[in-house]
Amino acid sequence: VHLVESGGGLVQAGGSLRLSCAASGRTASVYGIGWLRQAPGKEREFVAAINWSGDYTNYADSVKGRFTISRENAKNTVYLQMNSLKPEDTAVYYCAANRAGTATTWLYNYESWGQGTQVTVSS
Repeated sequence: VHLVESGGGLVQAGGSLRLSCAASGRTASVYGIGWLRQAPGKEREFVAAINWSGDYTNYADSVKGRFTISRENAKNTVYLQMNSLKPEDTAVYYCAANRAGTATTWLYNYESWGQGTQVTVSS
């Protein structure tokens, strides 16, 4: 499956952004999709994930209550709505897919990755 992220940009603290992850391929809708991020000088970390049907989600503690992951399988697209953004949310955000179709929090369970989109939150 091929993944393309969009929607990143520069926003002030307290603002909102919505990221999109478009998946191509006939079986794209059966994949579990995760959002992960990497800040400069830091390791890549889990942010949020959704299973293939959209009825199960996982979130990192640092984003719970502020970020929401959702999917539209008819459009082969997964979204990450980010509200109340903080400067520490600044990172390159990646979407990734796992064939098991789960909302896994483990980075190593993801087989396909997008190129990433930059999110910068100014204070």
